[in-house]
Amino acid sequence: MSDKNVTGQALSEDELQELVASSDAGSRNPIGPVGTFLAAVALIWSIFQVVLASPISNYVLPGDLINNSRQFHLAFALFLAYMAYPALKSSPRHHIPLLDWILATSGAFIALYGFFMYEKIVNNGGLADDLDKWVALAGLLILFEAARRSLGPAMAIIATIFLVYVFFGSSEIMPEVIRWKGASLKKAMSHMWITSEGVFGIALGVSTKFVFLFVLFGALLDKAGAGNYFIKMAFGALGHLKGGPAKAAVVGSAATGLISGSSIANVVTTGTFTIPLMKRVGFSSEQAGAVEVASSVNGQIMPPVMGAAAFLMVEYVGISYVEVITHAFLPAIISYIALVYIVHLEAVKRNMPVIGDKVVSTMRTVLGMLGFFAGFAALCYGVKYPIGWIVSLVPNGASWILAVLVVVSYLALLKLAASGEDLHPDDPNAKEVVLPEVAEIYKSGLYYLLPIVVLVYFLMIEQKSPGLSAFWATSLLFVILLTQRPMKAIFRGESETVSAFKQGVYDLGVGLIDGARNMIGIGLATATAGVIVGTVTLTGIGQVMADLVELLSGGNLVLMLIFVGMLSLVLGMGLPTTANYIVVSSLMAGVVVALGEQSGLVVPLIAVHLFVFYFGIMADVTPPVGLASFAAAAVSGGDAIKTGFIGFFYSLRTVALPFVFIFNTDLLLINVTWYQGILVAIIATIAILVFTAGTMGHFITKSRLYESALLVFISFVLFRPDYFMNRIQPPFEMVEPAQIAKVIGDLPEGGEIRMKVAGPDFDTGEIKDKTLILVAGGEKDGESRLTAMGLAFLEEDGVVKMDEPFPGTPFFDKMGTYDFYGDDPVFVKTAQVKADQLPKELIFIPGLLLLGLVYMMQRIRVGRQEEEATT
Repeated sequence: MSDKNVTGQALSEDELQELVASSDAGSRNPIGPVGTFLAAVALIWSIFQVVLASPISNYVLPGDLINNSRQFHLAFALFLAYMAYPALKSSPRHHIPLLDWILATSGAFIALYGFFMYEKIVNNGGLADDLDKWVALAGLLILFEAARRSLGPAMAIIATIFLVYVFFGSSEIMPEVIRWKGASLKKAMSHMWITSEGVFGIALGVSTKFVFLFVLFGALLDKAGAGNYFIKMAFGALGHLKGGPAKAAVVGSAATGLISGSSIANVVTTGTFTIPLMKRVGFSSEQAGAVEVASSVNGQIMPPVMGAAAFLMVEYVGISYVEVITHAFLPAIISYIALVYIVHLEAVKRNMPVIGDKVVSTMRTVLGMLGFFAGFAALCYGVKYPIGWIVSLVPNGASWILAVLVVVSYLALLKLAASGEDLHPDDPNAKEVVLPEVAEIYKSGLYYLLPIVVLVYFLMIEQKSPGLSAFWATSLLFVILLTQRPMKAIFRGESETVSAFKQGVYDLGVGLIDGARNMIGIGLATATAGVIVGTVTLTGIGQVMADLVELLSGGNLVLMLIFVGMLSLVLGMGLPTTANYIVVSSLMAGVVVALGEQSGLVVPLIAVHLFVFYFGIMADVTPPVGLASFAAAAVSGGDAIKTGFIGFFYSLRTVALPFVFIFNTDLLLINVTWYQGILVAIIATIAILVFTAGTMGHFITKSRLYESALLVFISFVLFRPDYFMNRIQPPFEMVEPAQIAKVIGDLPEGGEIRMKVAGPDFDTGEIKDKTLILVAGGEKDGESRLTAMGLAFLEEDGVVKMDEPFPGTPFFDKMGTYDFYGDDPVFVKTAQVKADQLPKELIFIPGLLLLGLVYMMQRIRVGRQEEEATT
């Protein structure tokens, strides 16, 4: 792949599909009975997962099978991995060697070992015996090889390093800072394979319960034709603008990213059409590839799927799915807005030509796009009212009435689609490119929005589980794939109804098989990442990582965040989105929390997880391993390394945003009212556009150096108004530690005291700091409030000492690493309460005035240039 990229030769359509297949679904496609058998296995896996997610699973599936669904999930993934992914580049593609059959069968059996030997394992208390440990070790080796084939060497190498650390962590060759007592083979294998702490842990559980259904949903929606519809709509709406193909690439990739779990598939799916068109209007091969890379990688931060990481965050952070996507929504949206603006500035700077002769004002186009998204959002939210009326009127038969209404809506939209021609992919290399007319083509795919409406309704309004929500949306897609062709034939008066129905059955079957094949890598990634998570829980290396980062950063918080970001980039190299999130969050999320608390920065856990997630996915862009950049270069024929560097430059706002929302959690819509949320969204959009203009060196016209610096400064003012307000008026007042009980008793319910405590670490004995937030409850006095929190203090010799928090309270877990019974006490260093401070939003005023000044300076300069040009 890389050889062709470097020499500037674009890959053919077949080679591109081979590229996507080899990275996402496996490049081996045996024919004949073997191929049919493997397709049947993939089909069975998809059907099993759909039934498992359905409301009737408890009635049609045995309880043992449901309880061991993770084992079956991994068994399918391992078996198909050895069938679909050749061991080497020279391995056969059209038949399967005997060794792969042996490994596939052995892997499936060992994955199900816990199911077959359940009684024995329970009787042993979950501990491995001599047979178990060898079976588990063989299972890990087979898993690592399957991961190497399907995900590349990075994941298998990282997991192997962690496993070696488990066994040899006590060796003297290990640096003292990361040394630990080590583990026996039996203990390690119990932890990694027999229990639910390692391979069969949370990550594989999320893959089993949620991720498969969403990947299948995306595969079926694309098979139904939605992908081509999204691209055509984006191109029809934006293609006539300056840099129109690039803007269409951004919006098309955003729409694809809503349902896709792979940035590489996103690059190739949309890029094969948009990259050649970008090159036609003046983008270089590398720039065109970089736009597609930045757009596609951004798709991984776009709710509701977020490359499957959203579902993992639910488990790791301990908040609801609705909260996760609410917090992730605004940064993703403004990041895409900034990318559209980057493309616009590139087109203006180069005075690129437009495609076609359609004349529509930019403002009208923008308002039209905003109107569409606002209307779609209103539809998703508004359906709850008529549904609520139906449920209240007919509580027992409401589900049947709603099902009929969905079917009627589908048939009406399908009849509307049948009134026009079916959409076919355009040829971007045609001599004359004809822009699709949105007014004509929009009706041909409106019914594709129905499954998305159903999905969003169940997720956001009904707040059902992600798995159940995806089940109902996927069930509707089953109906669409089976009926769209024959029903269109009927509406058009055609006689090919039977053959159309057969084609629909074929489409559904292929979609189910594609969904299963797309899940192979994700299933193996989550299982292999379980080894890393298991190592962290077994060895306590998370604390070691925190100490290492603290040592490198010298305790400087910003420098610490930069180091964490760089480590996340390195750890994410060569890994798919799901895997790199598990790896970087397992290792680095706790580091940011621990070191932030030592510096007095209390950050919500979701902000920390989003921070490491953003940097983890940037590994898909950055050389030398940026997989998405290599895929884009394969389409464009440009240099892969140069594409990666330009893509990283275009993605600077994705790099900057995590630093913003770590310090200003308003951007994640945490603890903000609805009107504050609207203001934050408006100001954040302005800020990201100003930051983009500053880094691109162009605003109204080409910026002078000091103007670019001013624009970047203004974006900082708008993103971090608290930074300046805190220097005008301190945000906290100091409280004497001995007065904590009195002060918290005087606070209104919900009021907070920020308390920094210090004491000896339980393992090392070193004195360390931690910041705690005490929230005043409804009790009548301060002592009662502290008792309800499980806290007790004692003043001795002018020092306020802290007793060990009561078991069962949140502070018991938070202070679990402190030694309360050593020679040195745990004591309160400082205590603070919020001070009366002017609204930080007042800082927006001078920031916007400064922006107006830069605008006027550039506008005056443009006016002079125009006068000189006319004279």
